[in-house]
Amino acid sequence: MTDTRTARTRTHTWEPPAPDPEDFHRSGLEVLQRILDGRRPAPPIGSTLGFRLVDAAEGRAVFEGEPGEHLLNPMGSVHGGFLATLLDSALGCAVLSTLPAGRLYTTAQLGVHLVRPVFADTPPLRCEGTVLHTGRTTATAEARVIGATDGKLYAHATTTCAVMDAPRNG
Repeated sequence: MTDTRTARTRTHTWEPPAPDPEDFHRSGLEVLQRILDGRRPAPPIGSTLGFRLVDAAEGRAVFEGEPGEHLLNPMGSVHGGFLATLLDSALGCAVLSTLPAGRLYTTAQLGVHLVRPVFADTPPLRCEGTVLHTGRTTATAEARVIGATDGKLYAHATTTCAVMDAPRNG
């Protein structure tokens, strides 16, 4: 029996994620808008895993992602970590969109529910995060991953984020 499998290569490109010092004087929504219109590099995790920010508004962030063979686990389905990262990105950016200049967040808790398997040939996915509450020290949000063409629910999640002042340099 001859092995007909051939190795595959995947290349991705990113810009270094050096933040613009002026970003500390911009609201979170302004920072996201700069990513959307290309004035600020997107975080490298998106090109690494194959997803991108496609829309942002006050309290809302939307990402789209492409499942693929490079994301498969040993069972032949897309690794749950892809969906968790897609959800965490939408949740966190939704929170960021509500923060004023000089404030940032970090994920403190992430609860993910995977409800339908994703395979290499699953059509593109869309993930929308929505803020439920933003306070002085915490924020909460929820998100869903749906099929961009069929509307099927693949996963959903909630988060609690710690909200804090951005560090002051110099």
